[in-house]
Amino acid sequence: MSTAMKTRKLALNDILDHRAYERVREESRANVIELKRRRRVHLGTVVTVSFENRATMLNQIQEMLRVERVVTDEGVNEELKAFNPMIPEAGQLCATVFIELTTEEQMREWLPKLVGIERSIVVRLSDGTQVRGVVDEQHAEGLTRDTVTAAVHYVRFDFTPEQVATFAKGGVQVRCDLSNYLEAIELPDFTVAELLTDLRD
Repeated sequence: MSTAMKTRKLALNDILDHRAYERVREESRANVIELKRRRRVHLGTVVTVSFENRATMLNQIQEMLRVERVVTDEGVNEELKAFNPMIPEAGQLCATVFIELTTEEQMREWLPKLVGIERSIVVRLSDGTQVRGVVDEQHAEGLTRDTVTAAVHYVRFDFTPEQVATFAKGGVQVRCDLSNYLEAIELPDFTVAELLTDLRD
């Protein structure tokens, strides 16, 4: 990233205090729900991939601060440190991978099967090239053990300018190549268009 390029990361002055957030929360959440709809895909039966950006992470931080009643700058900065890595800069996509299980039986079946899934998500472009998700070590620490995985993972995809140009042509797939969970889905055109706002300056 060029040093002259403005970062998309959030800073302390981007965060509203509790009273200010309550005044805009209903409208803000409605906007983010619609935004997330355009940025989310279901990959097979139990995995959802939700592509994050500055707006989704701002909402996540505001909701966390609200629930936890965090009022200090130090507390806010801790949330910024945790979630800023999930805001993509130009040439990147960032995603939260959810393993959506609702019963104890499902968890016993699937969490051992899906060990390593966070390193098995790839974006396949129309020319056949693949961009594999990279795991942020800050988020990965403690999430996966040898015999069972966590229900939530965070991955980043780094694209070259040529790959961004190919992405824009459509025909983009999100795939999982984990042997226990071989799945693929083609992104709808509206999701491709939405994600180009992340990939481009």
